[in-house]
Amino acid sequence: MPIDNDNDDYTINKAREILSQRLYHSPALTHTDDTASFLALKLGQREQEVFAIILLNNQHQVIQYLEVFTGTINETSIYPREVVKLALKHNAAATILAHNHPSGLAEPSAADKSITTRLQQALALVDVTVLDHVVVGGGNTVSFAQRGWLL
Repeated sequence: MPIDNDNDDYTINKAREILSQRLYHSPALTHTDDTASFLALKLGQREQEVFAIILLNNQHQVIQYLEVFTGTINETSIYPREVVKLALKHNAAATILAHNHPSGLAEPSAADKSITTRLQQALALVDVTVLDHVVVGGGNTVSFAQRGWLL
């Protein structure tokens, strides 16, 4: 059977649309699986490492999803100051951090853990909570919250 890339692209785009609707129109962002699926679709096929943030209000409703930094095939520079500025600009009370590993391995590195701690500390200074950091790789996701790695 021949591969129909146009049909596959349509299906993927439709799935993104549905997950975006769930993300932006849910009463509160409480479903880790929906969030992880949304992030896997947004970041999973990227050829460069991308760091994104989901900004949430005090009821954990989505304010905005932003792709903040883009790097190379195996790293991106993340600046806590810029993340804090975005959280304040959008009046966020909480965030979900995310990035992809173009290598296809979702397992977080020591550097991923380190930057997460730095971001948590920086955001805490302005009363913004980091609810999770999701790493996407090869269609899989790893949640820092589910592993108990957040402060």
